Amino acid sequence: MLNYFDPSQHRINPERDYGTPAMLSEKHVALTIDGMEISVPEGTSVMRAAALAGITIPKLCASDNLEAFGSCRLCAVEIEGRRGYPASCTTPVAEGMDVTTQNGKLAKLRRNIMELYISDHPLDCLTCPANGDCELQDMAGAVGLRDVRYGFDGKNHLDAETDASNPYFSFDPSKCIVCSRCVRACEEVQGTFALTIDGRGFDSKVAAGQDEEFMDSECVSCGACVQACPTSTLMEKSVIDQGVPEHSVVTTCAYCGVGCSFKAEMKGDQLVRMVPYKGGDANHGHSCVKGRFAFGYATHKDRIREPMIRDSIDQPWRTVSWEEAIGFAAKRLKETQAKYGRESIGGITSSRCTNEETYLLQKLIRAAFGNNNTDTCARVCHSPTGYGLKTTIGESAGTQTFDSVMKADTILVIGANPTDAHPVFASQMRRRLRQGATLIVADPRRIDLLKTPHGSTSMHLALKPGTNVALINSLAHVVVTEGLEDKGFIERRCETEAYEAWRNFISEERNSPEALETETGVPAAQVREAARAYATAGNGAIYYGLGVTEHSQGSTMVQGIANLAMATGNLGREGVGVNPLRGQNNVQGSCDMGSFPHELPGYQHVSDPSVRERFEDIWKVKIDDEPGLRIPNMFDAAIAGTFKAMYVQGEDIAQSDPNTQHVESALTSLDCLIVQDIFLNETAKYAHVLLPGSTFLEKNGTFTNAERRINRVRKVMPPVAGKEDWEVTQDLANALGYPMNYSHPSEIMDEIAQLTPTFTGVSYAKLEERGSIQWPCNDTHPDGTPTMHEVDFPIGKGHFAITDYVATEERTNRRYPLLLTTGRILSQYNVGAQTRRTENSQWHHEDVLEIHPSDAELRGIKEGDWLGITSRVGQTVLRCKISGRMLPGVVYTTFHHPGSGANVITTDNSDWATNCPEYKVTAVQVEKVTQPSAWQKHFHHFDELQQAYLEQTSDESNFALK
Repeated sequence: MLNYFDPSQHRINPERDYGTPAMLSEKHVALTIDGMEISVPEGTSVMRAAALAGITIPKLCASDNLEAFGSCRLCAVEIEGRRGYPASCTTPVAEGMDVTTQNGKLAKLRRNIMELYISDHPLDCLTCPANGDCELQDMAGAVGLRDVRYGFDGKNHLDAETDASNPYFSFDPSKCIVCSRCVRACEEVQGTFALTIDGRGFDSKVAAGQDEEFMDSECVSCGACVQACPTSTLMEKSVIDQGVPEHSVVTTCAYCGVGCSFKAEMKGDQLVRMVPYKGGDANHGHSCVKGRFAFGYATHKDRIREPMIRDSIDQPWRTVSWEEAIGFAAKRLKETQAKYGRESIGGITSSRCTNEETYLLQKLIRAAFGNNNTDTCARVCHSPTGYGLKTTIGESAGTQTFDSVMKADTILVIGANPTDAHPVFASQMRRRLRQGATLIVADPRRIDLLKTPHGSTSMHLALKPGTNVALINSLAHVVVTEGLEDKGFIERRCETEAYEAWRNFISEERNSPEALETETGVPAAQVREAARAYATAGNGAIYYGLGVTEHSQGSTMVQGIANLAMATGNLGREGVGVNPLRGQNNVQGSCDMGSFPHELPGYQHVSDPSVRERFEDIWKVKIDDEPGLRIPNMFDAAIAGTFKAMYVQGEDIAQSDPNTQHVESALTSLDCLIVQDIFLNETAKYAHVLLPGSTFLEKNGTFTNAERRINRVRKVMPPVAGKEDWEVTQDLANALGYPMNYSHPSEIMDEIAQLTPTFTGVSYAKLEERGSIQWPCNDTHPDGTPTMHEVDFPIGKGHFAITDYVATEERTNRRYPLLLTTGRILSQYNVGAQTRRTENSQWHHEDVLEIHPSDAELRGIKEGDWLGITSRVGQTVLRCKISGRMLPGVVYTTFHHPGSGANVITTDNSDWATNCPEYKVTAVQVEKVTQPSAWQKHFHHFDELQQAYLEQTSDESNFALK
């Protein structure tokens, strides 16, 4: 008998599976299918049971990621003792059931059903763009249909025009069989409810929104409907233009920290489409508009394809060979150190590069530069996560899998906007909310997640920017003073002395919701209701984002979140936890790999002699025992004249870091700036050496997502400039006289495993075998660790930290009466270098300033007006969008377009522990203006000069789209 629980007998194809084992009962049911005895979990459908036995039942409306529907009837089977022909997709197995999936009667029934579908379908199979990739064609062949008695009239909405409004896919209603798979995918997988079935009977049709074009509807272009469609009704335009792909490579998306797995589907060496991989443990076959469709930047004409150098930034670029560029860079670095000393140079790693590339760059800095002046863009987003979690629970990483949210009873989202920044995970979270979980959102802005799904209760704690710590303290105050702590968990798992000190502190009246109501702006009654909902839930989970970390008290807030989770016992099992939502694809990995100036890979401090000894033994070089410069310190030292050269890999600090004018002043003070990137970005305008970078499609390696999941990145196409990023770093190390001789990124990972305690069990061989691994993966956890801290914490007992609320220095006054906060939008990514070079710009072609109607009315501002935004450090101009999402007194913008200058006005204020910038709180004044700011005029002039030179000196054929 085939036993479902015996791995050696599994015949499951992740591209064909029906339902997930975790959702099914542990009780076995024995049945017979086509004479084969099989044992499966109770609740399994007959269709899935057959699939487990290797038996394929024809289907049209059924899909492995959707709930059973039973409308097409093509999957009908015979069951002994039952009347009729039940649909196998909706029929659960039963003990002793005897199923027949194929005989003469069933074959005739299926042919008749398929004949009806085909008769109402256009006769254009030979010219159909889905030819060879169409389930309708496949099923017609599977049931043996050879002739249609009713003719091929194809009357199915032939009068309806094809909707080509979406830039990435078209909708041809004449080919629709109204199977509802697209509608169900939009509801069940994405959770947007943008599609519906309009009309009845023969007049029924799929409609977007209120029977609108797709671009005018609430469709978010995630691609779930396209993937679900069994015909060419919904079809990628890339497939229509280029034909059906021939082969595929599984890789990992390089956008946000969800880490979705994709099949890069190719025709020859040309990438046709990215299809979410159903075997991906982070996304389970779902995607968002960025990962699914916005990959065209990889072959964009703006790609830098050859190295360039210049002696000073007022000179034009010279295109040179790789050898000359690397030699020029090494010479300038050596000369700088000879003149200004060993500490006068450093480098910045990127959260967009692979683990292997990030590891190699910090190794270059420590071993070849001879100092610890290495930092990462994670500094400006999630460094407080590292500090706050390290001091409280001992590990600077999220505690759960994404799947864990499906067991949460109350979900607390603080300073995060998952539907825009982490959309695939947001879809999963919405699914849990539809099942009835309670949602609490703490955010100054009303986010889309608060559009209450069916079955859930939601609360919005609309706090003032900068008052996070006051809010978390007031929530904890309610838990403690109302006796809602999990005393058993605290006694077993936490330091008694630290807990008593924290309990005394948090119980003080100054931390009560009533005492802090004026400070936070959140009514005390709402705070108490939210605290009770979280503390009394069977499972309470906390998810937070940059709205927590990018504050002057970011580290304190992370400690406060950990305190609240420990006090309520919401750690160490599924459905709970403290979960930072990482913004970029490899923020977690860049931190893990030792990018910070005080920590070697694995968060091992450089001052520890035993740690340095292990690295020195492998690296064959002495390592400095003093922490190096952080990014802000590098800028200050550059302006002071003591820091003179920098290597920046895959990071646009001139656009992404705060106080743009201060950053630009620092960059112009350098004698040598080496920039390695895929496009001429804002930082490259100040560079002396420009080295072409490679996209995720052009390299091998690994990314680590927000749930600590290590995923393979596989090369889909050769690098346009001839080298992967790690090879460039290796070449520079060799040119500086420090030998590096890796032949493949797998060898770099082997070295990482030697030196990093949480990675000792990680290898490319194991990743190929398992698909992905969540660290720690070592002798104690050979298969990885989905849920952290189940037994104890890395520091032993959990440590409650005292979290005094200290108001930010960035206060409003009569001159600057509004608070500006920033965030992201679904269609764009970070500084927009990639997404702005795709059709995603059709949704968001400029950054705008959202302002509350009352603030707009007070200033005589109308929708679309140009607004001058002035802070204590700068001024910029953005177009107005009047919105009730914010509190009065709060304005909001995104930072995806360099010309917007969002960071021209953000200040130098930063987190007290980590120097993470306080992007989320900037006091500003807003007024109507008629022209761009002085900075914007300068920016556009500089940008035009640089772009004009590149266009003149580049071989146009080199930049043609493939």
